Amino acid sequence: MRILVYGKSASDSQLPAIQQLFDVLHDQNHSVFIYAPYFEIIRSKIQIKSDLNFVHDHQDLVSETIDFVFTLGGDGTILNVATLIRQLKIPVMGINLGRLGFMASIEQKYIDKAIEKLVAGQYRLDHRSMLQLKSEPKLFGDNPFALNDFTLLKRDNSSMIIIHTYLNGEFLNSYWADGLIIATPTGSTGYSLSCGGPIVFPDSNSIVITPVAPHNLNVRPLVVSDDSEITFEVEGRTENFLCTLDSRFELITDEYKLFVRKCDFGIDLVQLDKMSFSKTMRNKLMWGFDIRKPTG
Repeated sequence: MRILVYGKSASDSQLPAIQQLFDVLHDQNHSVFIYAPYFEIIRSKIQIKSDLNFVHDHQDLVSETIDFVFTLGGDGTILNVATLIRQLKIPVMGINLGRLGFMASIEQKYIDKAIEKLVAGQYRLDHRSMLQLKSEPKLFGDNPFALNDFTLLKRDNSSMIIIHTYLNGEFLNSYWADGLIIATPTGSTGYSLSCGGPIVFPDSNSIVITPVAPHNLNVRPLVVSDDSEITFEVEGRTENFLCTLDSRFELITDEYKLFVRKCDFGIDLVQLDKMSFSKTMRNKLMWGFDIRKPTG
């Protein structure tokens, strides 16, 4: 197999798992590609026996044939790699070196078994939709995409902002709030969830609209069809506002015109064995677990 290894950082506690992965890939004679900035981080910390091929950007990836991308980190690493892969439909296996790991579902101790199952074809692909931002003026360069969410937020400790929101051209609401989150089903377990939004299953074909600290208490999160186009106009007492796509942000003014819809492509996550979204929710959020000590 032709494997691309992708990461953003490497703490000392993660080095044994990183070394293990490269050792297994070498021992099984897989062709190893590595994201060049990640190689610079780990090159002096581990021993890599394989001959490496380097990927610097999306264009490098277009010119190669890659079977799988292995991410080393947490869910944030998968958010980043989605903008590298874009429309190429290369499946991603997330090896969880972080904490919670909703998407990065392969624990360190199962690295060997996970690769064996990939080779044997014992896996399935879990498709996740993404969002695309269109704006005037243009924002986020060649990567106006998000796997988790798009947000509009006030800056620092400034006063609340007003976000006039339209759904398929029809006026929906003017949100007086600290901000507004537009989340994919994948992003429904992130920032949106912490602001009171619902958890949405990945195959629900929906988008979640969640206000951040709304001034009107009768304003609640909404779930709309993912074939909707959502348009925004922002105003407030300050000149600048924050616009984010996942972990990336840019400053905007009230002169910007913003349009968000489902992206034409998404990302495929590798799922092994009997892993499912329901099982992940139960394990990560401890649903159904009784943590009370038995009483005598």
